[in-house]
Amino acid sequence: MKILIVDDQRLMREGLATIIGLEPGMEVIGTAEDGRDAFAQAVEKQPDVVLMDIRMPGMDGVEGSELILKHFPETKVLILTTFDDAELILQVLEKGVHGYLLKDMPSEAIISAIQSVYNGGTVLQHDITAMLLKELKKVSDMSPDPAHPLSKSEPHELSQLTEREKDVIALLGKGLNNREIAGLLHLSEGTVKNHVSNLIAKLGLRDRTQAAIYAVRHLL
Repeated sequence: MKILIVDDQRLMREGLATIIGLEPGMEVIGTAEDGRDAFAQAVEKQPDVVLMDIRMPGMDGVEGSELILKHFPETKVLILTTFDDAELILQVLEKGVHGYLLKDMPSEAIISAIQSVYNGGTVLQHDITAMLLKELKKVSDMSPDPAHPLSKSEPHELSQLTEREKDVIALLGKGLNNREIAGLLHLSEGTVKNHVSNLIAKLGLRDRTQAAIYAVRHLL
């Protein structure tokens, strides 16, 4: 697994490179200090996973992620963030990144997150998702019909979802994985996986990350 680390702080770059480089099967093929540098290295080295800081001088993580994913859609991008970056997190998730995690997470959690996105999963931190929901509640409170904030914006899309699919996408928006959703809804993991695939197709979304952010934006 080839990994590119992007952060404007040298100490963070080198620390992450050391931690990740010790893991069997993981190779840090380069480090970059901003989004533009990251894209140049992605062109040259074609990493499997990019660990991208969201706030950087020059080209930030939002623009850098968009550029990389546009030209290398198979590359997995995992965002490094803090609690102060709510709107930036939403922006970058809508660009199609595969998850986000806090910079102060334990090293084993960072390694696990990289493995998860490499294997096709997503990483949505519960604490950050709760923060996003709190911030976005202000917007939903302005709706004439707060109980049904989607009723005006996307009635056709909502009408395509079954009630169970609505339950599933709401839990995706809270950062839950298939196993957790299955436990809460008393379903098998296979059934949840099918519901996720179906609702993604119906809503015209790319993956479960975009489904989760759709839920945060519109459903919760």
